[in-house]
Amino acid sequence: MGSWGTLGPALLSLAGVALGAGGSLLGQYLVSRASTRQLEMQESAAHRAELKNVTLKFLSIASRLEKAVLTSPHVGVGAADPVIDRLVDDLWLAHAEIDLSARSEPLRGAAYRYAVRLAEVTRGEHAEASALRELQVQFFDAAYDDMWPGQRRAAGIPSRRGETGQG
Repeated sequence: MGSWGTLGPALLSLAGVALGAGGSLLGQYLVSRASTRQLEMQESAAHRAELKNVTLKFLSIASRLEKAVLTSPHVGVGAADPVIDRLVDDLWLAHAEIDLSARSEPLRGAAYRYAVRLAEVTRGEHAEASALRELQVQFFDAAYDDMWPGQRRAAGIPSRRGETGQG
């Protein structure tokens, strides 16, 4: 029994050190995991902010281009309009910003299709307003999906998949 009196405290001390080390490692793991999650959230917020800015720029140029095309008597008849030509150039530059900022291929494709259709309209190719609106809705849906993956848009807003938001 005398050996337990000297061996017991040594074993308990060793167990305390092991528990302390294990607790320390677990704490470091949890802090690391929380830091990684916080960094991911910050990167996601930065991506959303950047994408929001380039999306709004693209839409602003697209809107100005549509208005210019609708008010210009020269569109599609061979006469070059420097304002419209500049807006088309700006639209393609804004498209390039979206292409560089987007994380998803659907957004890149929707932005491209919308830009192509707008460019076609400036050359006088017939495009129905409903076709432009459909491409714009597809672009909005793709931008939303890229900014908030896995989340659905508010009910009542049709998505590109034909959903109506109604159960």
